[in-house]
Amino acid sequence: MENSESIEICGRKLRLNTGEFAKQADGSVMVQYGDTIVLVSAVSSKDEGRENDFFPLTVNYMERTYAAGKIPGGFFKREGRPREKEILSSRMIDRPIRPLFEDGFVNETQVVAMVLSADQENDSDILGIIGASAALTVSDIPFNGPIGAVRIGLVNGEFIINPTFSQLNDSRMDVVIVANGDSIVMIEGGCMEVNEVDVMKAIELAIPITKKIIDAQERLRQRIGVKKRIVSPVAFAEGFEDRIAGLLGNEINRINGIKIKALRNELITNLQKSICETLSEEFPDSETAIIDLIDEYRKKDIREKIIKGESRLDGRGPEDIRPIGCKAGILPRVHGSALFTRGETQSLCTVSLGTTTDQQRVEDLEGQSVKSFMLHYNFMPFSVGEARPMRGPGRREIGHGALAEKAIEPVLPIEERFPYTIRIVSDILESNGSSSMASVCGSSLALMDAGVPIKTGVAGISVGLVKGKDGYVILSDIIGDEDHFGDMDFKVAGTRAGITAIQLDTKVCGLDSTIISEALERAKQGRYYILDIMDKTLKEHRTSLSDYAPKVIVMTVPKEKIGEIIGPGGRVIRKLIEETGCEIEISDDGKVSIIGSKMDSVENAEGRIKSLIQEVEAGNTFDGKVTRITNFGAFVEIMPGKEGLVHISQLAHHRVSRVEDEVKVGDEIKVLVREVDDLGRINLSRKAMIEPSSSEEQEIQRKKRNNDKYKKKQPAKWNHDSHRKS
Repeated sequence: MENSESIEICGRKLRLNTGEFAKQADGSVMVQYGDTIVLVSAVSSKDEGRENDFFPLTVNYMERTYAAGKIPGGFFKREGRPREKEILSSRMIDRPIRPLFEDGFVNETQVVAMVLSADQENDSDILGIIGASAALTVSDIPFNGPIGAVRIGLVNGEFIINPTFSQLNDSRMDVVIVANGDSIVMIEGGCMEVNEVDVMKAIELAIPITKKIIDAQERLRQRIGVKKRIVSPVAFAEGFEDRIAGLLGNEINRINGIKIKALRNELITNLQKSICETLSEEFPDSETAIIDLIDEYRKKDIREKIIKGESRLDGRGPEDIRPIGCKAGILPRVHGSALFTRGETQSLCTVSLGTTTDQQRVEDLEGQSVKSFMLHYNFMPFSVGEARPMRGPGRREIGHGALAEKAIEPVLPIEERFPYTIRIVSDILESNGSSSMASVCGSSLALMDAGVPIKTGVAGISVGLVKGKDGYVILSDIIGDEDHFGDMDFKVAGTRAGITAIQLDTKVCGLDSTIISEALERAKQGRYYILDIMDKTLKEHRTSLSDYAPKVIVMTVPKEKIGEIIGPGGRVIRKLIEETGCEIEISDDGKVSIIGSKMDSVENAEGRIKSLIQEVEAGNTFDGKVTRITNFGAFVEIMPGKEGLVHISQLAHHRVSRVEDEVKVGDEIKVLVREVDDLGRINLSRKAMIEPSSSEEQEIQRKKRNNDKYKKKQPAKWNHDSHRKS
């Protein structure tokens, strides 16, 4: 039976409809906002999956090209592997719903969001989050929702709820906020150096909207009335927990006191193996349960120490940041490089500069576009002491790269100032937490080393949280175990002027605004501290590019002049390319890109193009080449396809008997435009561009004196009117 709920958000109707589509799924909801429609389904295996030691949740967000009335490009006319937008949207749906499933629920669960209609104005990723929550809410899957999601923009100082794509083009903020009642579950987005106060205002604005969305889902659930499955608690054999506790003794506390990650992990692994072997006969087939229980003891010990105010795993206090090391220019042949190390996390960042041909072509439902800035993150298995197959980038790598890209993009120069395609690669060589934020710091230094004129440095830090019954502790610069056993991973990147990227994930049902406000302030303090250290390595960008970087000049010419640069059959531009050794790209809007290995050759090509489009007017000067000789003068090519005549009288200051005595075909001479007549014929002068010799100067002066004498000897003209008789 079909059921629906509708609410209005910013003058547009949000509609949730269930019972008409995908009826064999455990839960399915059609979400519509404007003319954008997303169908989300949720299915969970009926097997309890006790063999799993984790919750096997899979989220797939898929954009069908028919949603925008398009046919897929390329040879294969059907959708293939997920594009980056689909992967990032899948992660955005996954992260807020994952911590809301019932503890102990380990059944195979899949959420699928399909974009069926795209109006090119309203982003479908928000609808995917709302739809996933609604589908799980109306199903029998044990889910502690629902949740609401909203996007906030900031245009001309005004906050906008669910801005359209066109509004986002002018927005200083693009932040998605997901809430569960008054508690925040997830934050994701980028900003143009927005301060912490404005971020908190955006959160406060979002919460009432998310409550309306949650209420609509609750009404839908009540109308359908599906009962949730009962999650059976894990039942251990009698005496099992006591035996493990006895074997552990004080070992967990001792191991957690070791500051080196690799040694700590080795001792934990050995302890797990030892206890599993000891209990293998008494409690057969219980290895997974033993490891999980030891993990719980570790978690409890770590959290209790932090809440009591004792030192963290690596010996730091709550506000302390790990030791930081920065190096720049460490690789000689790349265009820019930096090594950023923070504790046991290390990122090697490199910058490659390219041209417009290196831009990434992106095809989305909203249309085609190009990217001239890319940041790619690679997580090496050896960074955590593992040996495993190396395949293409996974969802986590794509997500971390996208977050770091958001953090860096606001400080990049505009294309008119720096007409390069920029690619940054962050290779993680060591990892113990906050590797994405290390990528931000390393990328900032690498850009400066490459000579990219970025506005200012960018740093990032991850802030954690441990909540207890009697309070909570916020942790600066968390390590891997603090992320794993803690309640929050709050990544904040930015400059001294404000935030450029933000990402909040929680492992609890939500956080109140007080904690988020304190975490933002802690992140700000940490960001300033890191920037001070980075400034000691490189405070500003280098004044010149690497010798190995391409040299690029971009100029704009009138559209009607493009043909003159290309020439008949492309002869002019081919000649330019051949003689200067540069690549020359011309777009339909008149943008001309000149690329070469040396700046002098690029500047030479630029000068020649300027001369090609220069208007021929009296008084202009040109470097021309003699193309033909006649008995009355020489024809000179002053620009490709344009010739002018230097009359024999304009070749030199002295009298010229034969043109060949002064110039020959192929000679390059400087000429002045004397006149462009009504028929477009160009009259040139060579003698105006050369200094006369001493004898020629004497002859000129002699002729001038004779001319003056001639004027004096002329009789005065009779003025009939003034001398008329009365």
